[in-house]
Amino acid sequence: MLERYGHGGDLLTAAETFGLSAKTFLDYSSNMNPFGPPAAVKTIFEERWADIAAYPDPAVRELRQQIADRYGVPAESVLAGNGAAELIDLVVRVLQPKVTALARPCFVEYEEAVHKIGGSAIDIRLREEEDFELSEAALSEAIEGADLLFLGHPNNPTGRLIPQSVLAKAAASGKRIVLDEAFIDFSPEEEERSMIRQAAVSETLFVIRSMTKFFAIPGIRLGFIVAHPDWIAKLRALQVAWSVNTIAQLIGTEVLADRDYARQTLEWLLAERPRLASRLEALGIKTYPSDTNYMLLRLPHPEKLDVKQLQRKLGGRGVLIRDASLFKGLDRAYLRIAIKLRGDNERLVSELERELNGLQ
Repeated sequence: MLERYGHGGDLLTAAETFGLSAKTFLDYSSNMNPFGPPAAVKTIFEERWADIAAYPDPAVRELRQQIADRYGVPAESVLAGNGAAELIDLVVRVLQPKVTALARPCFVEYEEAVHKIGGSAIDIRLREEEDFELSEAALSEAIEGADLLFLGHPNNPTGRLIPQSVLAKAAASGKRIVLDEAFIDFSPEEEERSMIRQAAVSETLFVIRSMTKFFAIPGIRLGFIVAHPDWIAKLRALQVAWSVNTIAQLIGTEVLADRDYARQTLEWLLAERPRLASRLEALGIKTYPSDTNYMLLRLPHPEKLDVKQLQRKLGGRGVLIRDASLFKGLDRAYLRIAIKLRGDNERLVSELERELNGLQ
């Protein structure tokens, strides 16, 4: 199974499975910015490599201040971490929820973190007929039975932002809420839809952000969480010392200031996402609305060609897709793909067309 470790983007497993070089794959199974890292990343590696001879700043002061300035929050409300994955685990360990409500399908690490501390999870069912958008009615059922709401904003693998009315209802419940905003940078509505500023002063709201997806630096591992300073102090007390290394701190500080890179990314996505969706729909593939840089798809004839079969066929030709049937709440008809640059997307469409035409 390509998702042996629970995620896409595992090129070594793909190489072992298909007998190809890891460098040859066109990887649609992980959702990185296809422009690659900003230019500043190369400069840091070339000019600041000797900095690793000293310990990193244990308080991550420069990066935290840059984050604070970028998002208009106090630096005391920001904690940097070794990717969003560390912060998901850390916030659950601090909050110690007995019952956590999860909007299914969702990122597997939410539930894994809950189970590690002996908690349980209940489902908020996202419905296919509602294009997997979280509704107030579905949320209401879960609020009564949970002491923590852990929600993707936008959700993974569905790509949907949470409607503002639903967020307002969640906040009014008084329950603790963790929002994973790992992909919200890809939305032109980020400023209006992010809950970062509210989290900085709230006693019940926590917002996790990833820096690896938008800036295409997953190998660096970098993210941050915004919460009330009292909660940040508790999170820091449980965090491993020097969690964010020197190079990660330098890169994070520089890329946040690169507004041209951000503008280029949003302009590309706003044009390419609807175009790719249209091309896929023409093949008979159901394409669900997305607010970010990936899409959830449904195969037209899973009884003839399901996602596992498709993954094997495409993988053998060097194209990787995410088996979305591994997300609770989805079945063998579903796959998730990243959105890439035009030439790569045309290759993906061609490969999918080849397989679907073979069913006729």
